[in-house]
Formats: sequence, structure tokens, C-alpha cells
Amino acid sequence: MKSTLAVLALALASSIHAQPVTTQKLIIVGNGEAVGSVVATTSGDHVTVDYAVSNNGRGPRHHEALVLNDRALPVAWSVKGTSLMGGAVDEDFHWADGHAQWKSQAEQGESTAAAPALYVLNDTSPWAYGVYARALLKAPKQSLGTWPSGNMKLEKLQSTDLTANGHTLHADVYAITGIDTKPLYVFLDSKQRLVGTVDGQGTAVLDGYEGAAKQVADVVASLEDQRLRSLGAKLAHNYDRPVRIKNVHVFDPATGKVGPLQTVITFDHHITYVGNDPDKLPPTEDQVVFDGQGGVLVPGLHDMHSHATSDSGLNYIAAGVTSARDMGNVNSFLQTLRARIDAGELIGPRIVPNGFLEGRSPYSAHTGFITDSVEDAVRDVDWYADRGYFQIKIYNSMNPDWVPAIAAEAHRRGMRVTGHVPAFDTPDRVIHDGYDEIAHINQLALGWVLKPGEDTRTPLRLTALARLASLDLNAPNVRATIDLMVARHIVLDPTMSIVERLLVSRAGETPEPEAAVIDHMPISYSRYRKRTFVPAPTPELTAQYNGAVQKSLDILKLLHDKGIRLMPGTDDTNGFSVHRELELYVKAGIPPAEVLRMATLGPEEYFGRADRLGTIERGKLADFFLVAQDPTANISAIRAPRLVMKDGTVFFPSEIYGAIGVKPFAEPPPQEQLVAKPSVH
Repeated sequence: MKSTLAVLALALASSIHAQPVTTQKLIIVGNGEAVGSVVATTSGDHVTVDYAVSNNGRGPRHHEALVLNDRALPVAWSVKGTSLMGGAVDEDFHWADGHAQWKSQAEQGESTAAAPALYVLNDTSPWAYGVYARALLKAPKQSLGTWPSGNMKLEKLQSTDLTANGHTLHADVYAITGIDTKPLYVFLDSKQRLVGTVDGQGTAVLDGYEGAAKQVADVVASLEDQRLRSLGAKLAHNYDRPVRIKNVHVFDPATGKVGPLQTVITFDHHITYVGNDPDKLPPTEDQVVFDGQGGVLVPGLHDMHSHATSDSGLNYIAAGVTSARDMGNVNSFLQTLRARIDAGELIGPRIVPNGFLEGRSPYSAHTGFITDSVEDAVRDVDWYADRGYFQIKIYNSMNPDWVPAIAAEAHRRGMRVTGHVPAFDTPDRVIHDGYDEIAHINQLALGWVLKPGEDTRTPLRLTALARLASLDLNAPNVRATIDLMVARHIVLDPTMSIVERLLVSRAGETPEPEAAVIDHMPISYSRYRKRTFVPAPTPELTAQYNGAVQKSLDILKLLHDKGIRLMPGTDDTNGFSVHRELELYVKAGIPPAEVLRMATLGPEEYFGRADRLGTIERGKLADFFLVAQDPTANISAIRAPRLVMKDGTVFFPSEIYGAIGVKPFAEPPPQEQLVAKPSVH
């Protein structure tokens, strides 16, 4: 492989001298501001690409080199650099003489084929989406097999004119499907150049057309709306008759007990019956009846640290997550998304919004509001309060001296305050300044191990967790903070699952957090999870990271034993991470029934909605899910819901997963076919 790359480099160098050279630049825009760029230099069939993003103190940064054949298929492709959190990227693909070889963070492999397939990058850039689209345009039926596995398809959806700076650029909009749980949308101009796309890093748009970034994002959002509305109409089952679920046990989070076999009936969004004597209520022909087959009904789960996307609702509902707290988003997007979910246009959980406030710095997160003064920050608090936001979330670059004024205004307006511990601040100080809650276990624990002047606006806020391995939980500074949390009734939203994922990630391995789901997922998801997120995991550092995970679990157990409220959240966009979050609490030593209470009734008590949600009782809204096994005996039973009900609407996870390219985890319960009884005269 190394000799091949050397030949590739020499060939590229000679080609650049022999061929006309063209350069194309794309700007990455996040929340209205430039956060990165893609610069591609083409000479004949050789292309080099430089990709860099800096948003929230992190972002991928790598260099690509590729060679294309006459069918626009890459026959050589290398990527070198660093990924989102600073982990090393070293990916290579090569095809020649009927033999393909590849090596990425996820795996290495080879294949024999008379003609090359389309290689799917593990560490990708927006430029790759254009490569995929051009290759598919030349393919029969615009479909290609992909390496390492799978199949990719292209479909033209519409045309549009992008306008900026008095110039107009005509573009065709395509959807690429087959490699992820949702399509990739690409904009190609008349020369088949990539001129726009949207991914997790932001909106990429042709240099000079940054003013059209919102237009690109709006087109993609509209296309996603159409797709998701279509799925919603197909996957949401609404009945004008009572829905009866028989032969089920009911988990009661208030007592921590699973009851005897019962029948549960719902109608018009609400639970209308929960009874221990189902034979006295025989089903009638005007009911929809499901046989729970001895399974357990559990109140809907909550993700108390989400960042909603238009398609994340599908993943949440399929996993039994019927409510979520959004901890920071593009404000206009979140307001629209909530309205569409509440109206039944899109599938998704109930979303409780938090208002995101960030300070201005080179490391700012480009979401919510970025404030330049304490006066602006207070006005932003009022903007959120006027719109009914539950909390204010303060972020890394906020000036610590502004926190008291922000917290005071939030409290005056009836809101709570949560967030990261701003850079150069401490957990103890933010609590004294008005925090009611702290987001992320690392934001709490770093206060015990950071050195003066260290900057947590960078990935240090994660990598410095290695120091936890040797932390003494009886140290005076640790006990002082915990005592302060107890005295002030401070809540912690640990997001332990994302911390674990980052610290135990190792290239080419399936980490424990992903073992239960990875074989069910499309290629892009599964490969992305088999990688190293943290930089330079030497044997010594690996041992420290592993020790930090265990020490974080010890901290969770200590906090729980002290009576500090834990709010299970993930900092992710799918229910799989909620499941893992709860598994980790059990691994820390907290009994499963107590963990389930944290994820069901506890959040509703926190929101002040426990009179409507959080338990399965007559008169409450119908939010719950059915699993085959008892999760109080094995918490992992929650990973396989058979039926989910949210607000009285029935969903079958197997249908949702099938629609987004995920192998289902469980089959739906059988539905009885009732025959009308003869009339009695």
C-alpha cells in the first residue's frame, strides 16, 4: 500500500505539470457564519482536496488525494489528517488490475472485481458527495455497488437557482441513498460541479455564494420535510377506536415494581383503563387489540440532552423515547420542528426547548445566540422566555462575569439555568452564580483536575478526562463541590454515553457501547462508530481513558447515593444512546428500577408534567412502549421495543427501522382480528 501511494504521489506531481489546473472552493456555513472550507485542485484525473472546519473548538481537518477513471470512479483515494475531536485520520483505497484494497479507521479489506465499485469514505468531506454523484450519473440506472459493502443510488429531485451577490447559479438537486439512515442531498451545476450540500458540519456552498447558504439549507429542509411527512403518513397508526393491549405487565416507576398481567386501553390520546381483571372486559369489534404476550409496558423514555434534527424523531420513537429536551439548536429550526411534530406532520418526541447562549470567541459554537455583551445576553434570555423555553443553557465561551446577570434574569422570568462550565470558570463558582444544573459529567469533573489557565473551549474538555483515572473521590475539593450540589439541589445531566464513546473508541474495533446495534446499521453509521475519536491513544493513555470511564461511573454512583438528581441525556440524536446511557447507570451500581424511574417519571416531575405523563395510569397521556422482557431484571431489554405509543398514536419500530435502512430489533405484537357479535333480540 505504501509503495502504491508513493507512485500515486509521483503521478499526481507529474500530472499537475502536464495538465491544466483548476481550483474550486466551497465555504462551510454554520448558523449564518463561515466555519470552514473545502478547496479542491484538479489536474486531469487527479484531485487534491483540503478540508477544514473549526466550530465549537473542534472540527475535521484533512487532506485528500484521489485519481478518477473514465467513469468518474475513484481508483485511488487517500485521506490524511484529524477527525472531529482530533483523532488521527489515515485512510487509503486503491484499485488496479481487478483487485481493490482499502484501509480506514473502521477496517481494512480487499476485493476482487473486474471493474471498480464506488468506494465509500469513512472520513469524508463534502467533496466526496460530489464524487459519488458524478460517478452515479455515469452508472446504469444511476446505481452502483459500494465498497466495503452495500449499494448507492442517485435520484434527481428538482432544479433551483442559487442567488448571491447579484449572481445566479442554476443547480440540479439530487438525493444519494443507500449508505446512511437518510439521503445525502447534493447540488450540481451544469458542469456537474458540486456547488452545495448539507451535512453535520454545516452547509457547504460554492465560494462567492455564501449568501445562498440559507437557500441551500432551506431546499434540503423542504425535501426532508416531504420525505419525512411521507414516512409519517405511512408509519403513524391512528385509530378512531379504543386500542387494547392485553397480556402485559406494567412497570410503575413510582414504586419500581412490575405488576401482574393486565390490560391497558387507550383512546383519544389518553389511557382510559389499566386493570388487573381483563376477563371481565372482553374485547369488542370496535376495538383494536394487540396481544402483549406477557411483555412489559414501560412509560416513554426521555433524552434529557438532545440536539434535534428533522429525522432524529424517527430514531427516538423507534427506541421508545417519547420525550426529549433540546439543549441547543438553530432557534428558527427548532420552533418550526416542534410545531410540525405537535401537529402530527412529522414523527418525533415531545420536545422541551432550552435556550442556547454562547459568548463570542474564536471557539464559539455557532448555534442559538452568540452574545457580545452582558446586555445582549440578558435580552436573549428574554427572547427565549417570551417563547416559553424551559431553561437557559450557557456555553463554553461565555464570559464568567456575565453568568450572574444571565441567571438572575432567567430566574426572574421563571426559567432554570444549566450549561457547560465556561472556560476559566469552575463548577463551584457557576453554582454560586446561579446555575440550577450542570450539563455533562466532564464539565463537572474537570473542575477537580484542570490546571489554572487551561482552556476548555478546545477538545481538552474531553481529553483531560484521562486525569480522572487517578482522582481521589475523597479529596477535599471533590467533597466540597458535591456538598455544595446537595445544599443547592443542583441537578446533573451526565451524558455518560457520549463520554464513554469518545474515550473507549479504538480504530478498527467495535466498542462496547456499539456492540448491540452496529450490525443492524447502514455502512456509514457502522463504520463511523468503529474509529478513534480521541487523539494519540497510546497504551498508557488508553489505560488512563479506560480508568476515567470507570471513575466517571464511580462519580455517578456517589452523586446518586448523595441524593443528587441525575437526568439521563446523550448529546446525540438517537434512542440507542439513551439505551446505553441507562445501561451505564446500572453498570455504575444503580438498580435498574431506579434508573428507569430517572428516564421516565423523573423528567416529568422536573418539567412539572407528572400529572399528565411519566406513568401508565388512567387519565394520563398515552406515552409508553412494549418490550418482551422485564427491564428491571435486565435493563438491556429496553433495546427491543415491539410497539411504541406516543400521544395515543401507535408505532411499530420494525416498520420505522425498515424505512430508514436499519435491521429491526424485534417484531410487532400480534393484532387480533375481531368478529362482530350477532345482535341479540
